[in-house]
Amino acid sequence: MAQTLLKVTGLKVGYGGIQAVKGVDFEVREGELVSLIGSNGAGKTTTMKAITGSLPLAGGDIEYLGKSIKGQGPWDLVRQGLAMVPEGRGVFTRMSITENLLMGAYIRSDKAAIAQDIERVFTIFPRLRERKDQLAGTMSGGEQQMLAMGRALMCRPKVLLLDEPSMGLSPIMVDKIFEVVQEVYAQGVTVLLVEQNASRALALANRGYVMESGLISMSGSGKDLLADPKVRAAYLGE
Repeated sequence: MAQTLLKVTGLKVGYGGIQAVKGVDFEVREGELVSLIGSNGAGKTTTMKAITGSLPLAGGDIEYLGKSIKGQGPWDLVRQGLAMVPEGRGVFTRMSITENLLMGAYIRSDKAAIAQDIERVFTIFPRLRERKDQLAGTMSGGEQQMLAMGRALMCRPKVLLLDEPSMGLSPIMVDKIFEVVQEVYAQGVTVLLVEQNASRALALANRGYVMESGLISMSGSGKDLLADPKVRAAYLGE
């Protein structure tokens, strides 16, 4: 069995006086694409923020590469290969596309390899190459999502966390983003995907978890969850 890269045990997180995550357990193994689905307000984004050190834990533990990372900040975790593309993208709007990508490599000093990785990102996202000198703030939402994903890849993550990458995008751009998630995964990056588009997320996933009201209510292979009547009724409108 593949090594467990990320293990969440009994995770509890309070958010603005509310217990948003109430005791969550799940794991992501090396070489997997794992989807975490659930309705708006289920606690998915709060869980992601806790994993990446943006929110403090009220209880439980998070292990990465077999060691607890509780209390470590996002900057520490990026250096260890744990990178997140946040909901809302968070690009540097007054910097060019190329400058944004270079910011993704700020922890690195290997200039030749950084240049190679920028070329790799431009191969995955040809649209970014076409507009490499354009300011990020003038791009469409879908293009900014591509840039945010490309920037995260620049730190050569072992685990890439994607929080709602298709949110607010046109149907054509949603198709493109899911193609890219598949491509990044195919290149050997382990992925944890939080996504409201349950059918697309589970279709890609090796395994999935369903989150409801701050708890994991179901888990299984992506295929099994996609076929489950409860999941289909609750998240696929059937």
